[in-house]
Amino acid sequence: MFRISTLTLVLCTLLVAAGGAFADKSDRLIRKAQRYFEPLPASMPGAAFDTEERIALGKKLYFDKRLSSNDTQACASCHKLEDGAAGVDNLPTSPGAEGQPGTRNSPTVLNAGWQKSQFWDGRAKDLADQAGQPILNPIEMGMPSEQAVIDKLSGLPEYPEAFARAFPDADPALSYSNLREAIAAFERTLRTEARFDDFLRGDGAALSEQEQRGLKAFMSVNCVRCHDGPLVGGTLHETLGSEAPFHNTTDQGRYEVTGDDKDRMTFKVAQLRNVALTGPWFHDGSGTDLKEVVRIMGRIQLDTELKDTQVEDIVAFLHALSGKELKQAP
Repeated sequence: MFRISTLTLVLCTLLVAAGGAFADKSDRLIRKAQRYFEPLPASMPGAAFDTEERIALGKKLYFDKRLSSNDTQACASCHKLEDGAAGVDNLPTSPGAEGQPGTRNSPTVLNAGWQKSQFWDGRAKDLADQAGQPILNPIEMGMPSEQAVIDKLSGLPEYPEAFARAFPDADPALSYSNLREAIAAFERTLRTEARFDDFLRGDGAALSEQEQRGLKAFMSVNCVRCHDGPLVGGTLHETLGSEAPFHNTTDQGRYEVTGDDKDRMTFKVAQLRNVALTGPWFHDGSGTDLKEVVRIMGRIQLDTELKDTQVEDIVAFLHALSGKELKQAP
């Protein structure tokens, strides 16, 4: 007859008790986290108008290098999606059609449609507004005008028919406005759920003990002042260096758009979904180590010198924001 020793029974009892205590702590943390965050919504604003034809056209345009002046640059060149990429090229700043580097880090296109605005300086109000700008930017894709883009696409046999299918009631169907809308329709499909969503829905086991400690620290040191909501950010414009100067003040952010002194060093607050996969960080791509980035933000935004253990735990939590279907960082 199989016998269970007294020691085994004691160990099993302790393990069950420890598991129960962890579950209770997780439940309390879930309830607290739900005050600041919410799971990723099912669809992005505007998605109700996205037909299969518009999404297919937008995807084709997104990957088509012929949208650039010399057929070398597509949206996907800077916002990579292949092989589990996280919607960026992981460069400090991205080279354009002629090889000249841009001035700002390329943010991820994943989940971007839930943001308050687009670009680091917030100059675009939505995905469609954003989609049309890089094509005409002389450093990025370098096309000289909207009409030049339409003329080029009109001469390619596949596009007139594709635009007609995607915009059957438009005259003309092949227009720059519809090009922007089609790319936006495709980008609204780029939704990435993370283990954090499972946690917010009540699965306490979705985050490890360290990740839960990181979430608790993230809330207690007040990172949630700017990084909250479904994207863990992306809804505010804030002064970078509100408590201590940022190390690079060459780029003045929204001030370069508005000319208003109150907008000096003001940038869109980055969404933190997939942040562990989208380095280098900051608007200038100067952050090369996520732990150091967290430490810097604690100091210059919160006037807080984070302890090493807090930094380690917060970074562990940030990894739990990575899309489950994406290639994970080592």
